[in-house]
Amino acid sequence: MKRVLSIQDISCFGKCSTTIALPVISAMGVETAILPTAVLSTHTMFKNFTCADLSDQIAPITKHWQDEGITFDGIYTGYLGSFEQIEMVEKIFADFAPDDKTLKFVDPVMADNGALYPAFDLDYAKRNAEFCGHADIIVPNITEACFMTDTPYKEDMSESEVKALLDKLGKLGPTIAVLTGVSLKDGMTGFMGLDTRTGEFLSHQNIRIDAAYHGTGDLFASACVGGIMNGLSWNDAMAIASDYTAETIAVTLKDPKKPWYGVNFETTLPSLIAKVEVAKNI
Repeated sequence: MKRVLSIQDISCFGKCSTTIALPVISAMGVETAILPTAVLSTHTMFKNFTCADLSDQIAPITKHWQDEGITFDGIYTGYLGSFEQIEMVEKIFADFAPDDKTLKFVDPVMADNGALYPAFDLDYAKRNAEFCGHADIIVPNITEACFMTDTPYKEDMSESEVKALLDKLGKLGPTIAVLTGVSLKDGMTGFMGLDTRTGEFLSHQNIRIDAAYHGTGDLFASACVGGIMNGLSWNDAMAIASDYTAETIAVTLKDPKKPWYGVNFETTLPSLIAKVEVAKNI
């Protein structure tokens, strides 16, 4: 069994970050360890949430793992709340992924819809760009990619503009650069990726669903990591993750209770597992 380390915050209620990564990757047959960077009472779309920073626990936890000889086949990072945490994760990469045998998968969570999250500034975006240079695969959305590459943000980009942005991301240093939230046709959305080893661009599109839920980026990234750990190519894993995320949004929209705070990924996990098993046997 493969083993993945997920490094991101825990929102105790709200279906995002670790509370998506842990169940989704585990359900895909991959042992999943967690390293919480912070614990929140709910995710940040709720009012009056509490938050406790756990930066002071990261070094003692990882030191204990080293003492125990614990290793990982993949390290997956999501929201990192400070420059200090980025530096700590870079050390984790050096200590636990010193060669090409361990996948380093980075989702540089910091912005959306043309704006940085309130806690971050341009210096943080530039630091995240440096951090992405240590990764094998990065999966920013268009906003995050624009901030990391000093590219003016556009809500709708042409295919040539998307490819130019991916070229800039590739120059940061990752092996695979993927842009999420890419619309190449009216009424469609998905991703486009660049394999910097071959210069090949690959894309996948789904019908755009007129709904937005917190945590869907985490769902996509987690399903990608699980697929890769199951032996799928990055583009096959991401196509399945894209289909699964779209399916989950559609299922959630049909829920009479219509939970606004997250998607009903629990009900669609069997579909994800089945998609991966089919892909593994092709």
